[in-house]
Amino acid sequence: MLLSILASAASAVRQPLHWADLGLRPGIDLGVFTLRYYSLAYLAGIILGYWHLSRMIRQPGAPLAQRHADDLFFWCTIGIIVGGRLGYAIFYGPQLFVHPLDLLKLWEGGMSFHGGAIGVVLAIVWVTRSGGISFLRCCDYVATCVPFGLFFGRIANFINGELWGRVTTSDVPWAMIFPGGGDLPRHPSELYEAGLEGLLLGTVLLGLFWKTRARWRPGLLVGSFTLGYALARFTVEFFREPDSQLEDFAARTGLSMGQWLTIPMMLVGLVLLVRALRRPALGSGTPAAA
Repeated sequence: MLLSILASAASAVRQPLHWADLGLRPGIDLGVFTLRYYSLAYLAGIILGYWHLSRMIRQPGAPLAQRHADDLFFWCTIGIIVGGRLGYAIFYGPQLFVHPLDLLKLWEGGMSFHGGAIGVVLAIVWVTRSGGISFLRCCDYVATCVPFGLFFGRIANFINGELWGRVTTSDVPWAMIFPGGGDLPRHPSELYEAGLEGLLLGTVLLGLFWKTRARWRPGLLVGSFTLGYALARFTVEFFREPDSQLEDFAARTGLSMGQWLTIPMMLVGLVLLVRALRRPALGSGTPAAA
């Protein structure tokens, strides 16, 4: 819907849209400090994910109890923040290690999904081992909730006017000029990611959980998420401007850093899907290893 509004506006004026004309601000000025939408996006995604996870575990056959969901809420939040920041520093901004205190400046942005995903996996390992529950089935439930955070995070990127797309022609109805992106129109790739990684992937996973018996096949939901996210991210990277410090890397290798990082995710997702579909579903009479 947002893209259609942008397209209509662009068609009316026959000029590329200007991000600055949208009147967006990076946050809410509270006087003492600015409450940034980027922080609110993480908070909204985590809280909505926790709420939905609490609903999911009330359904028959849930592999975890509410106390496990509470533990996941705490440790996954830590994993997202620490893993996301360290992942960004490792994959995209190694200069942050020159001044380690800069790693603490989360308000300046710079979070990596892949790093955050590793942090979440480690958090799930900790909770499942300490609670004696199935790691793979727990991943199924957590993965179903992740698109909430992805959607809000990408919308926050757009509101911040960051991570814009590659230069395109003004014939693209929603082409936009971003501050800091020069005078040429660009793809609003943040909205592409919000649509694919958030809305589309979330709709697929919610449909699989609530309308099918996918949750009875360990690994099917997390495999669908992993493969789906990897395909969405790989596709959008063709429209997203590479980080300035990694432009030479993208030119040399033919793919951006984000695309290279999604290739292992595609393989893992495929393996999980094949494994889940080849094994009997839980409750079918033959126990399935989790």
